[in-house]
Amino acid sequence: MFFKSPNAPRKEDVLGTAMLSILAGHTRYAHATALRGDAVNPGLLGMSKVVSEDSLRRAMQSLDPDAARVWQQAFMLKTVSPLLEFPWVLDLDVTVKPIYGHQEGAVVSYNPHKPGRPSHSFHTYMIAKLRLVLDVEVQAGDCHTSAHMRPGLWSFLGMLDRNFWPALLRGDCGFGNEETMVWPEEHGLPYLFKLRMTKGVSAAARQLEQRDKWRAVGDGWEGQETTVCLQGWRKSRRVILLRHFIGSQKPKLPDDQMPLPFCELLSEPVYEYAALITSLDTPSEGMVQLYRDRADAENMFDELKNQWGWSGYVTKDLNRCQIMARMIAQVYNWWHLFVRMADRHHHREAITSRPLLLFSIARKIRTSGQVLLRITHLHPKAERIQSFFEMAANIWKELKQGAEQLTSWERWRRLLRLIFAHCIPSLAPA
Repeated sequence: MFFKSPNAPRKEDVLGTAMLSILAGHTRYAHATALRGDAVNPGLLGMSKVVSEDSLRRAMQSLDPDAARVWQQAFMLKTVSPLLEFPWVLDLDVTVKPIYGHQEGAVVSYNPHKPGRPSHSFHTYMIAKLRLVLDVEVQAGDCHTSAHMRPGLWSFLGMLDRNFWPALLRGDCGFGNEETMVWPEEHGLPYLFKLRMTKGVSAAARQLEQRDKWRAVGDGWEGQETTVCLQGWRKSRRVILLRHFIGSQKPKLPDDQMPLPFCELLSEPVYEYAALITSLDTPSEGMVQLYRDRADAENMFDELKNQWGWSGYVTKDLNRCQIMARMIAQVYNWWHLFVRMADRHHHREAITSRPLLLFSIARKIRTSGQVLLRITHLHPKAERIQSFFEMAANIWKELKQGAEQLTSWERWRRLLRLIFAHCIPSLAPA
């Protein structure tokens, strides 16, 4: 980020204003104007002032897309890389962001909640169980399939050291295709995807129905294993077919056959079918639960879009939407780690944690050559808030004093391991 004008704002002021706006839960650049009266937070961040919304918007426009991508990916990766030293699962998913104007990339495509509304597609890489975002790519609304995610995904994995690679790739039925499975197989990367119930998969399910060797795999589902080689595939792959009883119906008779009295007493079971494909050798019961855990990614999307700024900060050009999407994901990660210091066994969403920890009044006092912050909590749970800040301060103090020979990076690595100590052993696929 370079500014030639002598009246241009400092880079620290621009980035600090963006971070404070995101942290406050804003969804538009115009909302940043509410920060202009803050006399405490800018000084804590090394800022000289809070810039205007126009300065913030123009500063984002001046960033080079490629340089911004490299810079943001490096910092997002640096935040979570100590956690990638352990076996972990990479969740892949896409969410839709409705657009209400004539922005670049606003195309009418797949939009289940608002059909006919133009949208952007957010291709997201997440660390399973920890609710941390590794990266997000913003593309046009009609670029929502795995084919549009693959180039960025392979590039992102190629940027990682092989020791940091995930122990498993996991995605929904949009990723269960030949093109997505070939690259992981060539590079020895396990995967678990859902398959669409196409004609070939349905035929395999009918064959297993004749065997009648279904066994319970949990949550009311039954499963059987087989190998399937669909049309266009290079080889056969392990498939776990699942069924779930949803009711019963009377048997269908030909139109020219009169129903007999005892036919009223007969009924046929009706099942819902699903199929998983994987390169792992884990038993079926473990694979079904492993895929079921993928649903937590939807909770992350709900939080990022409704409680943070992924539903807003819209501009005419796609580049600024991409920059702000990564910046919001970074601030989301920081806030998640900060709150985890108080409650390491639960994820507290921003809808409750932000009012609890941010909506306080602070006054900066200079006395005896020191700068002190006097914070007044207006929340009914003021004692709980005070204990949290005391706990966070003690943790940082211990890390700083108890390991003076460590660098700041090593302290950060130790802090992350302390926060997620209880769930690190369970990151790997069972």
